[in-house]
Amino acid sequence: MKLRDIVIALFCFAAAFVGAAALGLFDARTKIQPTRIFLEEPSPTIKIAPLDEALTFARLADGQTLAVFSYESGRIEAAALPAGEDAIGLANRLGYEAVKRLIENLSARISVDAAMLVVPVDLASKHIAAGTNYRQHAEEASVEGGPFLFPKYVTPTSSRATIPAGQRLLDYEVELCLVAMKPIPAAGKAAGGLILCNDVTDRASLLRRIDPDDPQSGKGFTSGKSAEGFLPVGDLFVIPRNLDAFVSGITLQLSVDGAERQHVKATQWIWDFDRILDEARAKKEVEWNYWGGTARLPFDKAGAIPERTMIMAGTPGGTIFKEIYPSAYARGVFSWVASGFDSTLPVHVVEAHIRAAEASGDYLQPGSLVTIEVDTMGALANRVE
Repeated sequence: MKLRDIVIALFCFAAAFVGAAALGLFDARTKIQPTRIFLEEPSPTIKIAPLDEALTFARLADGQTLAVFSYESGRIEAAALPAGEDAIGLANRLGYEAVKRLIENLSARISVDAAMLVVPVDLASKHIAAGTNYRQHAEEASVEGGPFLFPKYVTPTSSRATIPAGQRLLDYEVELCLVAMKPIPAAGKAAGGLILCNDVTDRASLLRRIDPDDPQSGKGFTSGKSAEGFLPVGDLFVIPRNLDAFVSGITLQLSVDGAERQHVKATQWIWDFDRILDEARAKKEVEWNYWGGTARLPFDKAGAIPERTMIMAGTPGGTIFKEIYPSAYARGVFSWVASGFDSTLPVHVVEAHIRAAEASGDYLQPGSLVTIEVDTMGALANRVE
């Protein structure tokens, strides 16, 4: 339902709603902050794909790239690859089969604590992101009209990096991301490597900037999703032999403080990577407001998507944000009238929702631990601080 339709209905019952809102009768959210249990980081076991299906890489803080053979109880068994280039550079130079043979001939193995791994490859800081690309997430957020795109401007951080708390309504989003290993030309199909990410979001910032009558415009999303530390990525970088076949076997999963929140097969999406690329090309001239400036989807002068750009395929259902609280509409009307109709009604509704969400304690809090563990793809464990 569009906000303007809700507003019409609200005005029909304004007196009752205003009175109830003033008394707090419509607020079903608890005002008691929950007790936080400070969980230790898990020691995951992740299935690693055989070399005939995919090449799996990690990287150490000194820049050493590793070929990964196993991932058990929080440790990887790996072999060091030639120094001087990351997995993308190596694969671009030699090709899949030559890298596979190189890895097969590596005899010296090392065991490494996965917590010591850094971002596995060099990545860009401007990315293509999809919103409401899973039906359950679109339904829980009350967004109609299908998926949409927006730019995400942030430098990726490691799988164990902290998420900055600040005064925010922090939300999580597990996502599968395609990484362009070479520029993807104007008519090119999806190709490259894969990495996991947590598309961290400040829902307050996003809601204050969104167009409530046209969320598919993507307005407000870049600002709400582009703060420093808002893009931790997985500890592994995976290059599939066959992208479509490999993706069909991936199941996304995310937990908060040990409780599972998201779980779905990656291919339950609405747009696949090829469709996302086509939609991005159609919007390459569009500009989005971004913290007082503008942002655009990343394309080079030739109309190609630059190498090392992440194409983020969207998140499934199970995020903290579901929709504007029903009580926020009533409280928003009361606040708008009490202010002498200052600003607009949507502004007052959004602020009423934000106040209730802050009081609820539902969103990520300092100490919260967000974990992602996906077979063949790796793991993340990011604490809010």
